[in-house]
Amino acid sequence: MRAKDLTRKPVGYDRCQPQADASGTAVVDARGMSTQDRPRTVASPLNRLSWPLVAGLASLALLRPLFSASGLSDALGEPATPIVLTVVITLAWILTVGLSRVREPVLTLVAAGLAYAAAAIVLSGVLSPILDGEPDGPLAHPRAIVPVFLVNAFWGAVCGVCALGVRRLRGVRS
Repeated sequence: MRAKDLTRKPVGYDRCQPQADASGTAVVDARGMSTQDRPRTVASPLNRLSWPLVAGLASLALLRPLFSASGLSDALGEPATPIVLTVVITLAWILTVGLSRVREPVLTLVAAGLAYAAAAIVLSGVLSPILDGEPDGPLAHPRAIVPVFLVNAFWGAVCGVCALGVRRLRGVRS
C-alpha cells in the first residue's frame, strides 16, 4: 500500500455531499435530517474543564476551615496559621495548574474557588451546630452567601492569572 492511499478520505467524507451508507443512500436521523444537515454544537468552555481537578483543588482548600473547626489553628497560633494555610493553598493551586496541561487555567481556578465556596458553606452549616451548638456561618446569615462566592471566585481568578504567568515563564501558550 502506498503512503498516498493512507491519506485518502473515505467516500462521503466531503462536507458538500451527504453521507451515505453502504447502499449509497443518505443517512437520515429520526428528525429527518441527514448527517450533513445537523447543526454544529459549540463546545462550552465548561466542557473543557477537568472537573476532577476542580474538585481536588476545592478539597485542598477545605484544609483551612477544617484546621479552624478542629482547633488546630488555635493550637498552632491563630493569626499565623490561617494566613500560612492560605498562602500554601494558593501556591499549590497556581503551581498545579501552571505546571500542568489544563486547557482553561483561569476558568479552572475560578471553578475551584466557586466549588470551594459551596463546600465551605455546606461544611459550615453542618459543623457549626455540632461544634458550637447553634448554626453559624453563611447559611445562618444568608446575606453572606453571595460575598463568599464572589471572594472565592476572585481568589480563583487571581490564582488563574498567576498560573498563566507560570505557563508563560515556561514558554507554554494557552
